[in-house]
Amino acid sequence: MPTASLDTVIRQLAKQQHKSLMAAAKAGRDHYLALAAKVKDAAGKARFKAMAKHAMDEGMAAARRLQMSADNTADSFARAMRRLGEEAEAEALKLAEKAKAAAAKKKPAKKAAKKAKA
Repeated sequence: MPTASLDTVIRQLAKQQHKSLMAAAKAGRDHYLALAAKVKDAAGKARFKAMAKHAMDEGMAAARRLQMSADNTADSFARAMRRLGEEAEAEALKLAEKAKAAAAKKKPAKKAAKKAKA
C-alpha cells in the first residue's frame, strides 16, 4: 500500500478489527447457547439464551462504535489533508504574485538607472 492514503488505511484496519470483534461476539453467543442446550430446566435455558442475546448486542454495539470512530478519524484526516493542500496552493500563488511584483519593481529601477547614466 505505498500509494494508499492514510484515511484508506484507517478504514481497512477498522474493517479488520470489526470482523474480529464480531467473530468474538459470535463465539461468546455460541458459548452461552451451548450452555443453554445443556441445561435441563426452562428457567436456566431462558437465562442462558438471554445472556447469549445480551453478549451479541454488546458486541454489535462495540463494533458499531469502533466503526464510527474509525470513519470519523479517516474523514477528519482526509479533510485536514485537503485543507493543507488548499493552503499550500494559496501560499504558492501569493509567493508567485510577490515575485512578479518584485520583478516589476526592479525593471523600472534598472531602466531609470540606465537613463541616468546616459
